[in-house]
Parts: sequence; structure tokens; C-alpha cells
Amino acid sequence: MFKLSEIKELIKLVDQTTVHELEIENEGMRLSIRKPGRTEVVNVQTPHLSHTYLPQVQTTAQAPSVPSAPVQEAKPAVADDSHLHRIVSPMVGTFYRSPSPDAASFVNIGDKVSDKSVVCILEAMKLMNPLEAEVKGEIVDILVENGQLVEFGQPLFLVKPE
Repeated sequence: MFKLSEIKELIKLVDQTTVHELEIENEGMRLSIRKPGRTEVVNVQTPHLSHTYLPQVQTTAQAPSVPSAPVQEAKPAVADDSHLHRIVSPMVGTFYRSPSPDAASFVNIGDKVSDKSVVCILEAMKLMNPLEAEVKGEIVDILVENGQLVEFGQPLFLVKPE
């Protein structure tokens, strides 16, 4: 059974991404979240509760205000990245460069990594998931900012393989 807090967290995650539809089935229950335009639709269907009416919940979200971006240092431009390995996100979640806000980053541009080196943490549903480099080489570019919401398959790092 889906908890209300889990449903709210999923709605927030879907709203903060470009994902337009999410459907999950678990233990005979199906949860479907759709975002046509800026409207979220949540349907919960349970075959075991045939006499219970489950209303469709529909909320309209305001377009989030976009804060002005802080001035950032120029990142080195990688002209031809076809020879570089991309470390991509295996899930939707929040990208963190370090294990805690006051700790040093796992990796920086120019750092050497092995295939088992942890390069970041992805937080999804309050679970912290370490992500390994998958390849031995040198970090050439970090493509996302600390605390940024990332999507499944989104490139996070560029690595020059050894």
C-alpha cells in the first residue's frame, strides 16, 4: 500500500523534472501520476477494494519561480567528447557531490578515479545511493551542480578513460 507521504514525495519529484508520466504497480495497487502541462493527476486503483470509491485527486501546480543564478566560474569546454566516458544517472534523484554539506567533494575535475571510486550520491525517496565511476580514468567535467535534481540517463560526469 502506498503511504500518503510517499505519494506526496513522488508528486514533488515528478513536478521538478521533465517527466510527464509515472506509473508504479506494487502488491496489487497501481499509482499513476501524469503531468499534462502543469497539472498533476494522481490515480490510485486497488482491485482488492472493489466496493470502495477512490476519488481521482487533481491539483494544479503554479509554475515555480526561478531564482537568479549565482555567478559561476567558467567550466572548461570539452571540444570533442566522443572519446570520453559518460557517467549517467541510473535514477531520478538529487545529485550531491559530497557525503555531507561540510565534507569535501568525492571528486573534482582532474581527479583520477578507479572503476569502484564513488563519484557522488544520488538521493531518491530519502535514500542515499552512492554512484561509482564504472571506469578507470580522469574526471574531465562535472555536468551538474550540487543539489540539482537529475533524471534517469542524464550525464553527470565526463571521464577520460585510461
